[in-house]
Amino acid sequence: MKKLLPLLIISTIFLSSCFKIEQKAIRQSKETTAKAYETIPANESPSTLTVLSAGDSLTLGVGDSTGQGGYLPYLESMLEEEEHIKEVDFYNYGVKGNRSDQLLKRLQSNEMKEVLQKADLVILTIGGNDIMQVVKDNFYHLQIDEFMKGKEVFENNLSKIMETILQENPDVSIVLVGLYNPFSKWFSDIKEFDEIVSEWNNTAQLVISRYPNAYYVGIKDLFTNSDENLLYSDNFHPNDKGYELIAHRLNETLESKVLPDMEKKPYMVTKEEN
Repeated sequence: MKKLLPLLIISTIFLSSCFKIEQKAIRQSKETTAKAYETIPANESPSTLTVLSAGDSLTLGVGDSTGQGGYLPYLESMLEEEEHIKEVDFYNYGVKGNRSDQLLKRLQSNEMKEVLQKADLVILTIGGNDIMQVVKDNFYHLQIDEFMKGKEVFENNLSKIMETILQENPDVSIVLVGLYNPFSKWFSDIKEFDEIVSEWNNTAQLVISRYPNAYYVGIKDLFTNSDENLLYSDNFHPNDKGYELIAHRLNETLESKVLPDMEKKPYMVTKEEN
């Protein structure tokens, strides 16, 4: 099997600077009040949208110069403009270095269960550290086959993540943000890693397609096709512009698919916090 020798170089750079797993979840809670710009029918009142964001450093916002949570503040501003949303409550459970098995374990904690039970929407970023774990575990004999094995483990964990979320809240909408290849710009000649990311994204889409209230948002093309630098100084995480583009891509799916589906649910009109 073909060895991925060029990946050893970029893996060394990454593992020495970025692959630090923090065991303690970081939680940020925000509340904002949004103005309705159009008249809402008398029989409908604006709702409170409760969003649980969970996953890895993209949810935490590593690379965000403002320290406010990566894509979250951009998405928050966009959601505030929605007609039937009065308030947006964000709960940020992003942890740098988190893999899918670690997120699965955290979702079973009492703290996250409590938020899951009242959430309208869950946004997940997960999988990038699973790929890098394959690199770490097979550093001296890195082969394509190892990534395929890792992909099977990721698929199994992602399925369990979905089931865990829906067990706590069967009506919640779930959005999974896809993976991007951070090496596509600086190592464009290494096609193997690009193929690996695409394969893992295809697997994630397959899992998401099994659930009617789940949605996949691809972002790989944002980083591949941009002439502008979208990466932080570590050349791995998004910078401010990268997070802003992720938020716009997320909002496109929310506006066109997620929110219209949620508005069909009775609780989106009548739900009140006790």
